[in-house]
Amino acid sequence: MPTKNLEEDLFHVKKVLFVSHTANFSKFNRPFMRWFQEQGYTVHYASAGEEQVLDCDRHFVIPFERSPFSLKNVQAYRQLKQVIDRENYKLIHCHTPVGGVVTRLAARQARKRGTKVLYTAHGFHFFKGAPLKNWLLFYPVEKWMARYTDCLIVMNEEDFATAEHKRFPAGHIEKIDGVGVDLTKFSPVLTEQKNSLRKQYGYAEKDFILIYIAEFIPRKNHAFILSQLPQMKKKIGDLRVIFAGKGDLLEESKQRAKELGVDDICAFLGYRRDVDALLDISDVLISSSRQEGLPINVIEGMACGLPIVCAKIRGQVDVIVDGENGFLYDVDDENGFCRAICDLYEDPSMRTAIGKRNTIDVQKYALDRAVESMADIYRSFLEE
Repeated sequence: MPTKNLEEDLFHVKKVLFVSHTANFSKFNRPFMRWFQEQGYTVHYASAGEEQVLDCDRHFVIPFERSPFSLKNVQAYRQLKQVIDRENYKLIHCHTPVGGVVTRLAARQARKRGTKVLYTAHGFHFFKGAPLKNWLLFYPVEKWMARYTDCLIVMNEEDFATAEHKRFPAGHIEKIDGVGVDLTKFSPVLTEQKNSLRKQYGYAEKDFILIYIAEFIPRKNHAFILSQLPQMKKKIGDLRVIFAGKGDLLEESKQRAKELGVDDICAFLGYRRDVDALLDISDVLISSSRQEGLPINVIEGMACGLPIVCAKIRGQVDVIVDGENGFLYDVDDENGFCRAICDLYEDPSMRTAIGKRNTIDVQKYALDRAVESMADIYRSFLEE
């Protein structure tokens, strides 16, 4: 008679599943998917399928909807459960709130057969200063779902403290330093290279360029930045602002820029694959976001040697120390935001010094370190 361990080994072949409700999110998982393939695992991915997923051996299109109230997520649950029950995964790693809930519900029976389920929270929707409705809706759901989670992974100190102090019933709770940034792609350039790139993109050497890389959705708070540009335009004659990202509020933001008379200094570029080059031509990275897990745009800016001006919120305070590698301002603090920008404009040597410090500080967020951190977590569950 085969032993129980042998039966489990035969049942769970070297196969893993990654899940996120959007396929676009898979770009953050690709380095970890490649790691599994290097260890001899077959890697599957499940998402809504709005675009191609690279570095996986099979992609399942599941009808996830971003809204937790959509009935399509019931259909998504049924389809995903069929996949999970049929494929017999050794490990499942799920991301995004909807993807995380649907996957953990669908994997309940699989966990009884030995499948390990990991969930990464890229910033809980409940946090200090969050609307009461977020705590009433998302907090009880996340805490309840933790009981179906072998490992809950978070990315900032506040989320880790919440999960620990509120006693989320996950098997393990781990904190990592984000999904990693490729420091071979995001790195500073020499002044000559910067000026050459600026010429290619239609900017002058003397321009003072701010850049904000973010999806045009309410929590990214683009309206705050736009509202400050008229007065900043008067103080900084060569001011230019790059907005890279798409989203529901993009057209509304373009119209608002026209109404404020700042459309001539703003570039709304939509979704871009040349973010590294855009950072290289910029002087300061800004963020008005109201909610982050661990801000990848800020870390990429640091890697390119830019000083950072961002709101004092969870996640961003994990990365930026006010006055040392950037400036933090209270959410919607107009004076604090404008003062930081103007101080950096007037003091090029400070920009340089902060930028150099950021290229050192950013090493902890390097992609190879992120992969190794996750590999340690994966190994601990694969070897059980």
